[in-house]
Amino acid sequence: MKPIYFLSDAHLGSLAIQSRRMQERRLVRFLDSIKLKAGAIYLLGDMFDFWFEYKTVVPKGYTRFLGKLSELTDLGVEVHYFTGNHDLWMHDYLVEECGVVLHTSPSTVEIADKIFYLAHGDGLGVESRSFTFLRALFHNRVAQWLFAALHPRWGVSFGLQWAKHSRLKREDGREPPFQGEDKEPLILFAKSYLKDHPDINFFIFGHRHLDYDLMLSRSARVVLLGDWIQLFTYAVFDGEQLYLEDYIEGESDPDSISTHHRLRPAHHVASQTFSIQSPPHERSHSLRLPRLQTLRHAHRPRRCEHRRATRPHLRSARSQRRRQ
Repeated sequence: MKPIYFLSDAHLGSLAIQSRRMQERRLVRFLDSIKLKAGAIYLLGDMFDFWFEYKTVVPKGYTRFLGKLSELTDLGVEVHYFTGNHDLWMHDYLVEECGVVLHTSPSTVEIADKIFYLAHGDGLGVESRSFTFLRALFHNRVAQWLFAALHPRWGVSFGLQWAKHSRLKREDGREPPFQGEDKEPLILFAKSYLKDHPDINFFIFGHRHLDYDLMLSRSARVVLLGDWIQLFTYAVFDGEQLYLEDYIEGESDPDSISTHHRLRPAHHVASQTFSIQSPPHERSHSLRLPRLQTLRHAHRPRRCEHRRATRPHLRSARSQRRRQ
């Protein structure tokens, strides 16, 4: 079978990301590299930092990404889009114009005799009261109708500014670190759900911006997909094994699955270690592009330092004149 790909949390258009156009191009290049070999692609939410579909208006931008989705579906690749907490206001635009399959709630899917539980992850497990309240408000039909009454010029701008503020108010502009298996909401949810549904083989979530792969039992795993802001990670299922991988541009053979794989350590459960099989490494001597930075992380050299560093000939000329 052709491999199945899973990724999430690109937050395209985020005002907190310094190089938004570079980020979108990198994502599009990845999708282009798998278009001829992918059996299906699952986008597990928050691919946009804010998305609200008015009746006859959609947000400005994202033309490269939307064009690539259309190309993938025209080639016969199934593209499934799960809404997240930043793009939950989707309706039929991506379905009609790009040919994607839209999912607005978690879904259980059977792929090659394996059972996958797929979801963005927001609303699963125990969340803070403020997040639970906002999620309920954003899903409220009346609230959505009232927001739609705003002119798109103000509505979309407000949504993007809200999302930016939400990201930058966190420490260093990053998501909270991993809280441990006994406290991480999505891990706790997967363990609880598995008790009543022991046939699940893979739980795959986005939302947390962490790349994490945990064996829950000998036949069940939970995978947190990371993001496409700092980590550029994705999961791929080849019909037998599921791998959590990094996207590195400049691989020696972009059409070979094995060139994208990186060995991940096995995680411990109940004092036992379940090893995760990984294919052989075949890396080229390529350089990894720098991770994108939020505005809070951006470093700009002082103007005087920049001049001294880039125009040393002027500095030497001035010093000669002083000595004369």
